Amino acid sequence: MWELVASLRVLRAPGRHSLHLPWLRAVRPRLREADLRDLFALVPVNGYIPDFLTPPPGTPLPDFAAELERVRATPPATAYEEIVWVQTSDTAALRRFADDPAEGVRRVADQLRAYWAVAFEEFWPGIRALLEADVMWRARTLAAGGVRELFADLHPGVAWHGDRLVAAKNCDYDGDLGGDGLVLVPSAFSWPDVWVMYEPYRPMLCYPARGVGTLWSDGAPCTPDALAALIGRTRAQVLTALAEPGSTTALARRLGLTPGAVSQHLAVLSDAGLVARRRLGREVLYRRTPVGESLAAVS
Repeated sequence: MWELVASLRVLRAPGRHSLHLPWLRAVRPRLREADLRDLFALVPVNGYIPDFLTPPPGTPLPDFAAELERVRATPPATAYEEIVWVQTSDTAALRRFADDPAEGVRRVADQLRAYWAVAFEEFWPGIRALLEADVMWRARTLAAGGVRELFADLHPGVAWHGDRLVAAKNCDYDGDLGGDGLVLVPSAFSWPDVWVMYEPYRPMLCYPARGVGTLWSDGAPCTPDALAALIGRTRAQVLTALAEPGSTTALARRLGLTPGAVSQHLAVLSDAGLVARRRLGREVLYRRTPVGESLAAVS
């Protein structure tokens, strides 16, 4: 649901979300007859979006139908309380919603379902794969380096200071993350921003997923031989082996090379912007950057 709602902003402000232009070109013709007036009224290009449209996921593997039912089950009083904070140019649509919040929730849920079917459902497997890869990476980072490492490269606007997590947002909120903790939600369509949610909902931080720049890559994949010809066979092997982040020693063992040789190749790949390094405890792990991911997407 977060992806679906965030994509409405991409539709309305494509210039700020240029990496999603391939998706926009595909779906805009399909939406010429779609009724999205209520959705556009509740999801302005900037500012607050009613929280009932984007409930925090209750599972790492959310199902769209189940999340839609959570939206549909929103108490009318809750919906009314939240829409009064929306700054929209379509004040008539907002008044119509406020006059009958129960009907407004039903209408919005129906529009979300129709929008999903026309513009999103066929693209969801690729989006979901990107998000799941980010979840795996973050879980591994948390296990190896703790909370400080987890937030070290999450987003430039998010920082860990002592025992405080600070998110640079145009809002003023200070709360305790103890008890329910914090739900982290990677996103493709929230790029380049971070979104936050807090009480009365479970605290949540939505951030751009790793590798989002490769989501709509539609060029012919680089074949193994072409990749080897471009950067050298051994470097191609090293880059390909980094499908999962690894250390110099682990890569050397996997490829049958000396750690020194692997280190030299990693230095070249790093200088070329194809891999990045991060220290996790006593270990330095290398991973492919978005450019490296795109180049290594061999058939």
